[in-house]
Amino acid sequence: MAIQHKTKRRLVGLAAALFCLWLGFVGFIDWAMHQSPEQFGKVMSHMPPPAYFLFPFETMWMQARKGTLSVGSTAPDFEVKNLDDKSPVRLASLWTGKPVVLVFGSYT
Repeated sequence: MAIQHKTKRRLVGLAAALFCLWLGFVGFIDWAMHQSPEQFGKVMSHMPPPAYFLFPFETMWMQARKGTLSVGSTAPDFEVKNLDDKSPVRLASLWTGKPVVLVFGSYT
């Protein structure tokens, strides 16, 4: 009877320790998701593939990167280089009474 009690206590202790480690892991990933894309990439490049199944990655990612814009909000101004001549173009310079459509990636 005493052996069963000791075994049960050890299993509960082990489960509690694993849960604390998991919480620390989730906290670390959450911290990394709130860093710059470069820093987040460095962290995730060292992550073994099975680790992605140990935490709610998609839910955490959507919360970390949701930003503050909502439907109908004005897009923040930014500058990019023109693909033709590499000259800088500001988003605000394109707002001259007509809608602006931003395409990221290939549309062909």
